[in-house]
Amino acid sequence: MWMLCAALLALGSVCSVNGDSKAVTTTLTTKWPSTPLLLEASEFLAEESQDKFWDFVETVVHISDTDLAYYDLILKRASVLLSPVQLNLLKLALSLRAYSSTVYSFQQIASNEPPPPGCKAFFNVHGQMSCDTESLKVMLDSAVERPKPYLFKGDHRFPSASPDAPVVILYAELGTKEFSRFHQLMLAKANKGLITYVLRHFLSNPSKGKVHLSGYGVELAIKNQEYKAKDDTQVQSMMAAESENDPVDEVQGFLFGKLKTIYPELKEQLKELRKHLIESTNEMAPLKVWQMQDLSFQTAARILAAPSVDTLNVMRDLSQNFPTKYFKGTLGLQPGDSALFINGLHIDLDVQDIFSVFDLLRNEARVMEGLRSLLIDTPYIHDILKLNVQPSDSDYAVDIRNPGVNWINNLETDGRYASWPSNVQELLRPTFPGVIRQIRKNFHNLVMILDPTHENTAELISVAEMFYSNNIPLRIGVVFVVNDSDEVDGMQDAGVALLRAFNYIADDVDSQMAFDAIISMFNRVPSGGKLKVEHVVGVLEKRYPYVEISSILGPDSAYDNNRKEGKAYYEQTGVGPLPVVLYNGMPLQREQLDPDELETVVMHKILETTSYFQRTVYLVRIALDFIMNQPNVVPRINSRILSTNRNYLDLSATSEFLSDWVHNKIVLFQYDGIIRPVTFWVVGDFDQPSGRQLLYDAIRHMKTSNNVRLGVINNPSENPSNEKSLIARAIWGAMQTQTANNAKNFITKMAKEETAQALYGGSDIADCDGLFALGYFTIAAVNGMDVPLFKSAYESPNVNFLLAHSAYCRDVLKLQKGQRAVISNGRIIGPLEEGEIFNQDDFLLLESIILKTSGERIKAKIQQASDLVMKVDALLSSQPKGEARIEHTFAEDRYSAVKIRPKEEEVYFDVVAVVDPVTRDAQKLAPLLLVLKQLVNVNLRVFMNCQSKLSDLPLKSFYRYVLEPEVSFMADSSFAPGPMAKFLDMPQSLLFTLNLNTPESWMVESVHTRYDLDNIYLEEVDSVVAAEYELEYLLLEGHCFDVTTGQPPRGLQFTLGTASDPVIVDTIVMANLGYFQLKANPGAWILRLRKGRSDEIYKIYSHDGTDSPAEADDLIVVLNNFKSKIIKVKKKPDMMKEELLSDDTHENDSGFWTSITRYKALPKDGVINIFSVASGHLYERFLRIMMMSVLKHTKTPVKFWFLKNYLSPTFKEFIPYMAEKYGFQYELVQYKWPRWLHQQTEKQRIIWGYKILFLDVLFPLAVDKILFVDADQIVRTDLKELRDFDLEGAPYGYTPFCESRREMDGYRFWTSGYWASHLAGRKYHISALYVVDLKKFRKIAAGDRLRGQYQGLSQDPNSLSNLDQDLPNNMIHQVPIKSLPQEWLWCETWCDDASKKKAKTIDLCNNPQTKEPKLQAAVRIVAEWSDYDQEIKRIYNNFLEEKERGTTDSYQQTDRKHPGETNLSFSCLC
Repeated sequence: MWMLCAALLALGSVCSVNGDSKAVTTTLTTKWPSTPLLLEASEFLAEESQDKFWDFVETVVHISDTDLAYYDLILKRASVLLSPVQLNLLKLALSLRAYSSTVYSFQQIASNEPPPPGCKAFFNVHGQMSCDTESLKVMLDSAVERPKPYLFKGDHRFPSASPDAPVVILYAELGTKEFSRFHQLMLAKANKGLITYVLRHFLSNPSKGKVHLSGYGVELAIKNQEYKAKDDTQVQSMMAAESENDPVDEVQGFLFGKLKTIYPELKEQLKELRKHLIESTNEMAPLKVWQMQDLSFQTAARILAAPSVDTLNVMRDLSQNFPTKYFKGTLGLQPGDSALFINGLHIDLDVQDIFSVFDLLRNEARVMEGLRSLLIDTPYIHDILKLNVQPSDSDYAVDIRNPGVNWINNLETDGRYASWPSNVQELLRPTFPGVIRQIRKNFHNLVMILDPTHENTAELISVAEMFYSNNIPLRIGVVFVVNDSDEVDGMQDAGVALLRAFNYIADDVDSQMAFDAIISMFNRVPSGGKLKVEHVVGVLEKRYPYVEISSILGPDSAYDNNRKEGKAYYEQTGVGPLPVVLYNGMPLQREQLDPDELETVVMHKILETTSYFQRTVYLVRIALDFIMNQPNVVPRINSRILSTNRNYLDLSATSEFLSDWVHNKIVLFQYDGIIRPVTFWVVGDFDQPSGRQLLYDAIRHMKTSNNVRLGVINNPSENPSNEKSLIARAIWGAMQTQTANNAKNFITKMAKEETAQALYGGSDIADCDGLFALGYFTIAAVNGMDVPLFKSAYESPNVNFLLAHSAYCRDVLKLQKGQRAVISNGRIIGPLEEGEIFNQDDFLLLESIILKTSGERIKAKIQQASDLVMKVDALLSSQPKGEARIEHTFAEDRYSAVKIRPKEEEVYFDVVAVVDPVTRDAQKLAPLLLVLKQLVNVNLRVFMNCQSKLSDLPLKSFYRYVLEPEVSFMADSSFAPGPMAKFLDMPQSLLFTLNLNTPESWMVESVHTRYDLDNIYLEEVDSVVAAEYELEYLLLEGHCFDVTTGQPPRGLQFTLGTASDPVIVDTIVMANLGYFQLKANPGAWILRLRKGRSDEIYKIYSHDGTDSPAEADDLIVVLNNFKSKIIKVKKKPDMMKEELLSDDTHENDSGFWTSITRYKALPKDGVINIFSVASGHLYERFLRIMMMSVLKHTKTPVKFWFLKNYLSPTFKEFIPYMAEKYGFQYELVQYKWPRWLHQQTEKQRIIWGYKILFLDVLFPLAVDKILFVDADQIVRTDLKELRDFDLEGAPYGYTPFCESRREMDGYRFWTSGYWASHLAGRKYHISALYVVDLKKFRKIAAGDRLRGQYQGLSQDPNSLSNLDQDLPNNMIHQVPIKSLPQEWLWCETWCDDASKKKAKTIDLCNNPQTKEPKLQAAVRIVAEWSDYDQEIKRIYNNFLEEKERGTTDSYQQTDRKHPGETNLSFSCLC
C-alpha cells in the first residue's frame, strides 16, 4: 500500500505547510573553481557585440566593500550598454552562472601557455611570455621571426587591429590594478596599429569555492516497498546530532534559526517545540480509486480559484508536492499533455533546458526591441513576429519549358502510351507500395544538359535509354551544350556534328529515332574515350547511305536549330558544371550522377513526387505548367543567392551609425508614395567596367519591376579624387539634382561602356557642356533634365560623399577597395569574385525570393514606407532559422485559464502554457513560469488541460526545480551560499529515492553524503539529508560520417587531449548515425583520430562547430557551450578496401588492438572481465559480496567494470582500498544516456537499460568477452569456465529460467499468451548472468538492433516491463541467444531444492509469492553469505580507521587515470 492520499493538499490551503516531518536538500557545484561575476558579465556583453564588451572593459573598476556593492556596480556599468530587458537577462545569466564555463575555458587555455612564475597578469607575443612591460618592445621587434599564435572564435580582439601587426595576447583579470596597467599600454599600441590586441581572462589566484549551479530539477520519488531493499546495517551509524548550522530550519512556517538568534535564552524550549511540530505530522492514508478519478480537475479548480497574483505559486506548490497535496484540434495535445509557447515558439520541456530557453529569450528580446526602435507599436510587434520570413530549405528548380530542350518523348501525345489512362484521378487508385503508376501525363520530367564530347555523357544517355525502353512514365529531354561559334561546323567539332545529326533525323523521322541514332553513336565510342566526328559520320552513313554527309554536318547545314538556344539556356539557368541532370527542374547532386545511383534516385523521386501529386490532385490541369508554377521554381539557380548561410546588416535604430547612413548617404531612385517591398543597393566601382555592368543590369531589372527600388554605393578601387571618379560623380550629381525618372534614364546611359570610354578619352571632358556635346547624351535623350543644376553638382570639388561611401564599404560591409556586392533588404550578397557574373536574371531571382519569403508579407503588415519594410525584413530575416511560430487562438479561455496581463507600453513576451497540474511537466513548468514572470514583462496565459477518469496516482514524486531569477545575498551583504533544492517537512514513513534531472550536456555524480540516496527513510534521520553533487564533466557530442559511403565509420576512434597530453579521453564511433560522445571540462581541446588503424585508414574531411580551419587534421574544440559538432571523415585513397573491424584483423603487434595502447598491460586471455551495476547502499553491499565470492573461486586475474553513474561516494571511496587488499583490477565506466534514445524516467528502469543497451560502446575494443553478474549473486565456481564457454556463433549466452519449482507455475508469464507464441518453443532467459562475445556482438551490429527495437517498443508504457530481460528475449530471432546449462544460475524462486547442490551461481531473485526481503533471503539461502558479509565489514572498518589516521591517501582516487576515466563516453545510435 504505497499510493498516497493527495486530496487534502490538492484541495486545501497552500499557504500553510503541513508539518510533515524531515527535510532533504540537494546542491550541485562545478568541478572548476568559482569565477568572478564581473568576468561572466563581460562575456554576456561580448555575445551582444564586441564593441559593448570593450566599452564595458573600459568602465569597470573593481572597488567595492561588499559582495552586494560589487554586484550592484556590475549592473550599474552594464545598464549603460543594455536595455532594461537585457539587463534582467544579464541578472538571470549571472544567477545561472551561464558564462562561468566560458570564463574558465580561458583559464584552461592560459594554463597551457603556461603563465610565467610570479606574474598576476602576463602577455604572450608570438609564443614568448612576460609580465615585464620593458621587454614588450624587444619581443615585438622579434615577433615576425616566430609564427602567430592560434586565435579562437571566442577571443576578444580589439577592433582597431591592423591585420599584419604582431599579435599580443593579454592574460589578466578585469578590474585589477595589473589589468588596468597592461590594458592602457596595449590600447595605446593597438590604436597606433602597432599590435593586434587580444584579451583573455586569467585569474592568478583562483577562488577556493566552487560554482553553485542552478537550472536543474531534483526528484524525490516514492519507492515501491513491495520488496524491502534497504540496508539495515547503516542506520545506527548514521544517526547524528542535529547540526547547529542546519541549512533547513523551517517547520510548519516557524524559522527556528531566526528564533534561536532572537531568543537565545529559549534555546531548549525551541528545540522541544520543533520536535513536537515534527512529531505531530499526519502521515498519508491510501486513496480509493473513485477518489482519484477527478484529482486533475480538482487541482485545476483550486489553482483557478486563487487570486491572480498567487496562481503560479499555487500551481507550483500543488504540482511539486502532489503526493501529499481543448487542445487536440489546434496543438495536437491529448488530455493530460503539456506544452509551452514563448512568442509562438514551442519549447519542448523534455529536450530544452533553461540555458536554451535563456538563449531564446535573449534572441526574442533583440528582435522585439529592434522592432520597437523602428517605432512599431507594441501590439503590432507580435503580429510581425508571427510572419514566417525564413528562407525555405526546399530544393530550387529551374523552368524547363524552354526551346533549348529537345524532348525525346511526350507521354500525353505519343502513340506508345495510348493504352495508359489519362485521368489524373488515377493517382488515387490504390496500388501495392513501390508500384509506379503509368498515367498519360507529364508528371515526371528528366532533362539532361550535356556536352556530347564529355566522357560521362555516354553513361547518362544509356540510363535515359533504359528509362525510355522500359516504359517508365518519365518524359526525357536533352539539352546539347556545344560550341555556338558560326565559324565551327560539324565536320570539325563532334558536339556540333551530333547536334546537327540529331536535328536532321528528328526532322526526317521523329525525336525517338534521333535519340536511337545518338545511342548508336555513343556505342561506337571505346570505353573511357570521347565522341569523335567519325563516330557520328559512321552512323549517318549506315542509316542514310544516299545522303551527302556534308550537307548535314558541313558549313551550309540547315540543321543548327537549338544550337545557340541550348548553350544560352545552360548559361541562363546557372546550374553549374556539366553534366547536369534536372528532375522536374531540380538539379540532382553530383554524387547522384553515377549511373547505378542515378537510376535509384530517379525512381525514388518518382515515388516521392507521386505522393505530392496525390495531395494536390484537384489542382492539376496541365501537368508541366502546374509543376513549373510551384514557388520553388526560379528563373536561374545562383548558389550565392540561394544559400541558406546568409549575412545581414543591422538596419534597426539601435545601430545609430548605420541608421544615419541609410537616411543621409545612400540616395535611392525614389518613387513617390508607392511602397516597394524590395530594396537593392548596388555596390561597386562605377569607374570600372565591372561595376558599371552590375549597375546597368540592376537598372534594367528595375525597369521591368514595380516592386524594386535601387540605391548605389560607390566603392572606388583607388583613393577618391575628381579625376578618377568621373562616372561616380555624374551618377551622384544626377541622383542629387534630377527627378527619379530622369536620373534613371541618364544613369542608364552613363553605365554604358562607350560613354565611359568617351568620358575618359576626351581632353577637356570634365566640362559638363562638353560632356553633352559628345553625342552620347543629347538633351533629347534625357528630356527634362535640369542641366545647370546637374552641372553645379557635378563640378563641385567636394568629394565627401565618395570618402563616406569608401569608409562605409570598408568598415561596415567589410569590402576591399573596388569589390562589388549587392545588398538586398539588408542582406549582403558578396563580395562578388572578379569576373563573376551577376546579371538581370540574378536580380529577378533575388526579387522573387524576397517577395515569396518576406517582402509581400511585411508590406501587407506595414502600410508605411519602403525604408521600414527593408529594415524590418533585415531584422526578421537575420534571425537564426527555427521552428515556425504557432498561432494559438483559444475561443474558450474564460474559465480554464490563468491570465496575467503585461505592463502597458513596454515590449512583452507572449507566453502560453497548456498544462495538467498533476503531471511531471507541471512540476517543471510552474517554477519556470514564476521566474519568467519576475524576469521580464509577460502576457501570460496558462490553460488547464486535465485528464479525467484517473485510476492511478498521476504523480508519485516530490519535485523541486532549482532556478532563481537573480543572485541572492545574506543579511550582511555577502553572497548567499548558492541555489539549493529544499524538500521541507517530508513524510517519515515513506521510502524515497533521489534523482537529478539535469541538462543533457551535464555529467553529474554524487560526491558527498552520509546517507543512502537510493533509499531515504526519514524516520531514521534526525533532521536533514544533505546530498552534494558535482558537475563532473560537460559532454562533447557529435556525428561522424564517411563521405565516400555516407555511412558512419564503425569502430573509428577519436581522442581528445591537449598538445602536451594528446590522449586524455577517447571514444568509438558507432551505429547508423555515427554518434559519438566525449567528456571534458571547459577549455580548448584537440580532437584527432587515434594513432593506429583509425588514422592509417581515415582522414578528417570536414567539420562543423569547431575552432579549426576546414582542412585541419587535428581539430581545436573550445568547450564553452553545449552545441554538437559534426565531423566528416573519408578513407585515404590507398586504403579504400581496408576495414576497421574486418575478419582478418588479428590481435598481434601490427593489428588493430595495438592502437588501444592503454589496454596493452592486460593480456586478454589472462583476465576475467566482469561487468555489474548497483545503486543504493544495500545493492553495493551485495556487490562487494559478489566480488568476494568471485575472487574466492578463481586464480585467474579479475577485472571488474562498474557503471559509475549510480555508485555512492562511499563505494567509490572504498573500492580502491578493497582492490589493493584483494589484488583485483577495476574500472569505472561512465556513460550519458543519449538524448535521441527514448528516455526512461524511473531510476530502476534506467539501470536496466544500461545493462543491455550500450554493451557495444561501454568497453574498449580490446575487451573481447565480458561477463555480466548481478550484484545480488553469489558465485560458487571459477568464472573462467564461463568466459571460455563456446557460444557457437551467438553474440551472447544467457541461462533460461528454471521450471522445476512447480508451485510457481502461476507466476511463469512466459508460458502463455504473447511470450509463448513469440518464443515458439524457445526458452525465456533470465538477465541476472550472461556472457557477451563483444567482437561478434559488434560485428553483427547487435547493439544497434537492440536499440532500434527498444526505441520502437519503449514508446508503449506497457511493454518491456522487465527491460533488461524482455528486450533480448524479444529480439531472440534477430540476435540469437545461446542457452547456458541450467546449473549456471540457480534461484530459489524458480528452481527446486534438489538442483541447488549443482548450482554454480546463486541469484537472490525476488519471490512474488512470499515478498521476502533480500537480506533475510540471503542469510537463509546462502550459507557462506554471512561469512563474506562479516569479512567485508572487517575490511571496511579497517579502512575507516586508516582514513581517520590519514593513511589511506595511497588508495584514494586510483581510478582517476584508470582506463574507465579515459574510456569515457562511448556512444552510438540506433
